[in-house]
Amino acid sequence: QVRLVESGGGSVQAGGSLRLSCAASGITLNKNTMGWFRQAPGKERGFVAAINWPGSSTFYADSVKGRFTISRDNAKNTVYLQMNSLKPEDTAVYYCTTDKQLLTSAQSMGGRAENLYWGQGTQVTVSS
Repeated sequence: QVRLVESGGGSVQAGGSLRLSCAASGITLNKNTMGWFRQAPGKERGFVAAINWPGSSTFYADSVKGRFTISRDNAKNTVYLQMNSLKPEDTAVYYCTTDKQLLTSAQSMGGRAENLYWGQGTQVTVSS
């Protein structure tokens, strides 16, 4: 069974930082693009960031460029999202994803939400 377990969420004030982690089991991250999506209450789930295998290319939503950094440790089956300069509009449940297909591009994950494994999500709340 594929499991993606997010951690690191919490409540911070605007301008603060959080580091999200996603630990994968039941699957090896080799050759799989990994990413993060987020969903605020009453809003559609939206793309945040993606990283290809082996981690040579990344892709970010315009709203988080320059503030968020995605990385991966393939030996540990873990993907991270470092979030700096957080804004209230970043408040959402953040979901870790991995592509069911191999060797897809980081950019491709920004254009679709199908054919992915999903974690359970972790809440990020940013107050003004």
